[in-house]
Amino acid sequence: MLVFAFLFTTVLLAGVDALERKIQNRGLSVLAVVVVILGGIGTFIGSFISQMSQEAVEFSSRIDKDTLTHEFNTLVEKFTSAMPDFLQNMQSSDTDLAGKLAEGIDIVAGSLVSMAGAIGNFMFIAVMVFIFTIILLAEYHVFRKSLVNAIPNKYFEVGLKLIYNIEKSVSSYLRGQFLSAASVAAMSLAGLLLLNFFGANLTLTIFIGIIAGLANLIPLIGPFVGMIPAILIAFMNNIGNDVAMAHQLFGVIPSPFFLFDIILMFLIVQQIEGNLITPALVGKSVGLHPILIMIALLIGGTILGPLGMLFAVPATGVLKVILKEIAFVRQNAHLL
Repeated sequence: MLVFAFLFTTVLLAGVDALERKIQNRGLSVLAVVVVILGGIGTFIGSFISQMSQEAVEFSSRIDKDTLTHEFNTLVEKFTSAMPDFLQNMQSSDTDLAGKLAEGIDIVAGSLVSMAGAIGNFMFIAVMVFIFTIILLAEYHVFRKSLVNAIPNKYFEVGLKLIYNIEKSVSSYLRGQFLSAASVAAMSLAGLLLLNFFGANLTLTIFIGIIAGLANLIPLIGPFVGMIPAILIAFMNNIGNDVAMAHQLFGVIPSPFFLFDIILMFLIVQQIEGNLITPALVGKSVGLHPILIMIALLIGGTILGPLGMLFAVPATGVLKVILKEIAFVRQNAHLL
């Protein structure tokens, strides 16, 4: 939580410092910046939920349970007919598809309890990170001054330079990550608009693009976050549409409701981002070679999973700064 708070502090620090120079009050500067950020996040989430609610209300008003069951059965039969013969023979002839759908709904409903616990834990962590961020923003320069005062006089200039370079490395990394997220949002929006051009009938494309870009900051999990609302909206908007039901990807692969088209689009975006944009932007921002970035991500993912991948690059950048300063001290120790 402290690490995340430090990262958020690094992002917001420049804005707080600039506002403090104008109004000459640190507390009000922190409060104003935090209120603006929370207001923007709240407005975005509220607008998205409101639009999704309208989509859901419209969907429920035009689709009844019998129609939904019929469409689901047709969808399963379509996929079953596209399977090879040996897979079709493995399917039970008396399978009750509607019953399986009901069982699936029961399973999902049962998992909501555990999901609620996970959301509660996440909210607790988010509140604590928020509190730590406010404290760090308010007392950042005090903490920094205390750290500088603890450096022995013999190594004062070297220590000051080290602190400055670490701050610069972390802020550059975050800037590269946000540029990468913006590129993912732009590519996702362009891909969704392209699918609409071919008849996908997707709405809330701007929201989905922004969500995909922000979620891209989370390794492994992020790429699928933007895909889920796009698939859900495609299903709600196109159910009952025979043309959308009969759609085929590349004219060969059955892709009802453009589901596989959406999945393929997001996979292409993530491949471009993961192999070209992020190594170039993030590597350049922290002064690391793209190959070294990929190695750091692999090591971080192996050790700590997604969390390790999230912190692998900034940790590598900080390690590079520390090793560079150590080498400088060793080389010039006779002058100290």
